[in-house]
Amino acid sequence: MSALSKPRVLLIEDTVPLAKLYVEFLRGEPLDVVHVTRGKDALAQVDERAPDAVILDLKLPDMEGLDVLRLLRERDPGVSIVIITAHGSIDIAVEAMRLGAFDFIVKPFNADRLNLTLRNALERRTLTRMVEGYRKDLDRDRFYGFIGGSPEMQAVYRTIESVAPSRANVFITGESGTGKEVAAQAIHRASPRRSQPFVALNCAAIPKDLLESEIFGHVKGAFTGASGDRPGAAVLANGGTLFLDEICEMPIDLQSKLLRFVQTGAVVPVGSGQEERVDVRFVAASNRDPLAEVQAGRFREDLYYRLHVIPLILPPLRDRGEDVVEIARIFLADYAQEEGKSLTGFAPEVEARLRAYDWPGNVRQLQNVVRNVVVLQDGPVVTLDMLPPQVTGPVRLPSGGAATFAQSAPDLADDAILPLWRVEKDMIQRALRLCGDDVPRAALMLEISPSTVYRKLQQWRGAGESAA
Repeated sequence: MSALSKPRVLLIEDTVPLAKLYVEFLRGEPLDVVHVTRGKDALAQVDERAPDAVILDLKLPDMEGLDVLRLLRERDPGVSIVIITAHGSIDIAVEAMRLGAFDFIVKPFNADRLNLTLRNALERRTLTRMVEGYRKDLDRDRFYGFIGGSPEMQAVYRTIESVAPSRANVFITGESGTGKEVAAQAIHRASPRRSQPFVALNCAAIPKDLLESEIFGHVKGAFTGASGDRPGAAVLANGGTLFLDEICEMPIDLQSKLLRFVQTGAVVPVGSGQEERVDVRFVAASNRDPLAEVQAGRFREDLYYRLHVIPLILPPLRDRGEDVVEIARIFLADYAQEEGKSLTGFAPEVEARLRAYDWPGNVRQLQNVVRNVVVLQDGPVVTLDMLPPQVTGPVRLPSGGAATFAQSAPDLADDAILPLWRVEKDMIQRALRLCGDDVPRAALMLEISPSTVYRKLQQWRGAGESAA
């Protein structure tokens, strides 16, 4: 095991014979032990390379041990620090624990006591790092151009982080507007190729007879209008990432040439017989199911397996929960500043509408809706009447919600009549159950104000009635 792979332990002890004894105690452990005699030297070591654990003698010639402890904790709050102290300094050791030390050992001590305490300290350090990693994943609501902290997007972020350092080709699928190019750029920016070019090519936006030239380039005279040599996207992306969007739209005869390029890294410009070798990382994307395209004979199976090494599926906006409101708020702030408007937020019923809407156009549609509101409206908050008609149409109930609502209505005879207050209460209660007690959303489905629901709930509670 190399020194870099071993846990690093910093021993701060000014008495050299004791330090040698402690190092001997730890000899049987797979540790990289560094010894210093002064507090300033210890801080310099920490700045050079952070230790996993510290053994700190509180009596040092140049600094107070507690001051060293504070400075170590400032540099790395998660470092495990074990205090070694004499019998007469136990009160100081207890103060050190209050300041963040992991444990303390009273001199004299044997090898077993030191090894056990240090192992526990290192284990705590490992667990702290794991928790920090999990918290980083769970709390992350921004990632290389993406906005949103939903579990679905956390899975996307983890996949991108895992695949980015490799050379493996990635195939991104998802509905239109889910951010496939954003994902491709994230893979590039998180990779070792980040300083090299990122070249994007939309295969559906280029005429089929020009697509080959756009990818591989052409030489002068290769076709009418080719007045000079022109490099293609493959050469322009050399050393970096080539993103082929909507690749399932590529003509089948051109797919064979792309396959050869993927296999060999050799580019032959249109009208030239000379090969040029390039090094690119391929990221492909499609809003279709590529395997279904293979089975339908529209996409080459061998090209599919070359490009579909790591699949990345982007979830639609309707499956991303609270992300839709978070994204809308970012768009609103950006566009309001851009347009010089005073809009600063959304009314609760608008946020409920945004959550309930299906968003068939995904993030791109949400972006257009928010820009539409900002350009055409103004005021402190966005209200329901400011939204465009396509968003204020019928609201999507949760899966099975409509059936549940219908089945939960009481079976009444044709001539039966219930008091209006009873019908009102039943309907509000059912709406709240369907919406998980989300009052603004329930009010939206009932087409009444959230304040009306809150007022009714308060009245029922005041009368001693159950609101559930």
